[in-house]
Amino acid sequence: MLLLIVNLLHSMRSIGLLWLLLILFLVDGCRRAKPIAKTPVNTRPPVATKPTPPRPVASKPASPKPTRPTSVTPPPDTVEFEEALPVLPGQVPPKREFRAVWIATIDNIDWPSRKGLPPADQQREILAMFDQQQQMGLNAVVVQIRSAADAFYAKSSEPWSEWLTGQQGLAPDPFYDPLEFMIEQAHQRGLEFHAWFNLDRATFSKSASVAPTNIIYRRPEWMLEYGGRKLFNLGIPAVRSYIAGIVANVVREYDVDGIHFDDYFYPYAEAGQVLRDDSTYRAHHNGMVKGDWRRDNVTRLVAELRDSIRANKPWIKFGISPFGIWKNQSSDPEGSLTNGGQSYFDIYADSRRWVRDGLIDYIVPQVYFSSEFGRAPYRTLVEWWSRNSGKVHLYVGQGAYRVGRGSERDPGWGRATEFPDQMRYNRQQKGVLGSVFFSAKSLKINPLSVRDSLQTNFFRYPALVPTMPWLDSIPPLAPRDLKAAMVPEGIELFWQQPAPALDGDGASAYVVYRFEGRRPRLVLDDPRYIIARCFGEASTRFIDKSADLKKKYVYVVTAIDRLQNESRETVVQVQ
Repeated sequence: MLLLIVNLLHSMRSIGLLWLLLILFLVDGCRRAKPIAKTPVNTRPPVATKPTPPRPVASKPASPKPTRPTSVTPPPDTVEFEEALPVLPGQVPPKREFRAVWIATIDNIDWPSRKGLPPADQQREILAMFDQQQQMGLNAVVVQIRSAADAFYAKSSEPWSEWLTGQQGLAPDPFYDPLEFMIEQAHQRGLEFHAWFNLDRATFSKSASVAPTNIIYRRPEWMLEYGGRKLFNLGIPAVRSYIAGIVANVVREYDVDGIHFDDYFYPYAEAGQVLRDDSTYRAHHNGMVKGDWRRDNVTRLVAELRDSIRANKPWIKFGISPFGIWKNQSSDPEGSLTNGGQSYFDIYADSRRWVRDGLIDYIVPQVYFSSEFGRAPYRTLVEWWSRNSGKVHLYVGQGAYRVGRGSERDPGWGRATEFPDQMRYNRQQKGVLGSVFFSAKSLKINPLSVRDSLQTNFFRYPALVPTMPWLDSIPPLAPRDLKAAMVPEGIELFWQQPAPALDGDGASAYVVYRFEGRRPRLVLDDPRYIIARCFGEASTRFIDKSADLKKKYVYVVTAIDRLQNESRETVVQVQ
């Protein structure tokens, strides 16, 4: 990885601190009907240090969730009254936007900070990350839980990761389940949790720790050697089914919101290396030339992954982050006006087909280039993907790790305006519904005040995750019996949970809006009126500590379900 530089500006730190206090103030106003116990560090007694025995992948069937109807329900009404705050065209920030960050565990890039870190310190580190990301205005995290045929979670047939405990196969001591812990803590902060898997690596390097239970010993015939690593041979049908089974196990056993894969399918070319899959090709080519056969293997794997997710929990999102260029226009008239590596030919990933065929729910092309990179300018690629993302969600993968690292080859990253300009350009494109930043460490370091720019400008106001009506089109019912009362701290709102909607979903969170005046216009599509989000089904109280008791207010509370559908409004007037 590139070394990142620290560029913390004193004035921006002050602004960031004010926003931190404001966000903590608003979040603290939400109250649950019943207290929820904190997760202790020592959730289980210590276990032996020998590798965890394999667990069958499909040993425990999950209770299926009711299939959602395909009808689309209109969004919440906008109720017009006499007064309205002046709103200028084009200045309303987005109410729906995916705002996420990658948290890489491979080689301890982001978390944990080192191998073998004690579990209590691991937990403190990830909680500090989640807190900072929530304060920045993010609404999702994409956490790598399988780096190289290993696991950052307990309920796995693959061995514990060496980047967690220092030795592959060695369980945390004191014992805890990192994935279970992270999901719970992310959800408490209103962050979607997308579980990120690497699918091609069985080992990371020749010096990597490899447990006796690693799949390379159990299924050596599934492996290819390339660049000093052992890779899964994706041309073998049993290999594809094995990977899909690993994912299905996590879907069944954990409360994840999404499943995510990166750009590693077939390996990027290395000088002097040859991928020796000729015998597999001869056995399974089905009349295709080798390049088409490899692409077909990847597409078959993507389809099998999609099917395994839908068969277990059909509401879970499935996304992939491929290399940014599908094809150059010089290779295909329908490609982008670029001159760089091509995922279609280089790693055999037909990323455009996945979105056209609806095999995934969202795509995050890695556009890690600046606007001044001549071979693949940022805007050129984003505009191409805006036209070619089909009906799935398009989120742009942005290279926060390159901010402040301008070079002769790509000078744009040396400009303080490059990253903000990319954010502005994204919002000008109708097809772009959000961003994912690589990676968490870069945002923490804050080069050229990039984190401050997000927190105080682009993400100053909260945003809900964009809905996916093909997964769930039915909103929850509205909160019931909304009431308000004066209390010493301000104005307290309290309400009752709604009954389940037609699809059986209840509320997973609530959104609180505040409007000034006796009869204001309730503009629910403007996030500047959102004063709080209360997370958890039982979070049915909120204290508005910023209210001026001399003013007249109208409060609106709506319910949000798991897929971010919003209910109709419940309204109460104060004074």
